[in-house]
Amino acid sequence: MGNFKNLRVWQDAMTLTEEVYKITNYSSFHRDFGLKDQLRRAVVAIASNIAEGDERDSNRQSVYFLQISKGSTAEVITQLNIAHRLGYINADKLYELENLAEKIRASLKNLIKARGGDNPVKVISWFILSLFLPL
Repeated sequence: MGNFKNLRVWQDAMTLTEEVYKITNYSSFHRDFGLKDQLRRAVVAIASNIAEGDERDSNRQSVYFLQISKGSTAEVITQLNIAHRLGYINADKLYELENLAEKIRASLKNLIKARGGDNPVKVISWFILSLFLPL
């Protein structure tokens, strides 16, 4: 942990961010401020949360941010599909960006698993423990 720039998933997330920024500057997409801004925020959150998670001192903390990143990836996929349905991006661009996002999502799933984030005993233990922790 602690060297997020070397993570392939972070590098892929940076590439996806660049591509999203490029497409949101084109034609009618750049006038749809709501979708454009939401898509940009979501795609930036992917790489940002990977970096923040990798800098955390424990696997538990790391997994938390990686899971947020994985959720942001699903958000980006959804928003790209909306953009396609509205005619802002063509099918080829949707396919290209969605495939990259799915690659990121799968990599995050594997990284979460590698850091112990898919262990149901740990998840249940943390849930039970959280019931007794003061707010």
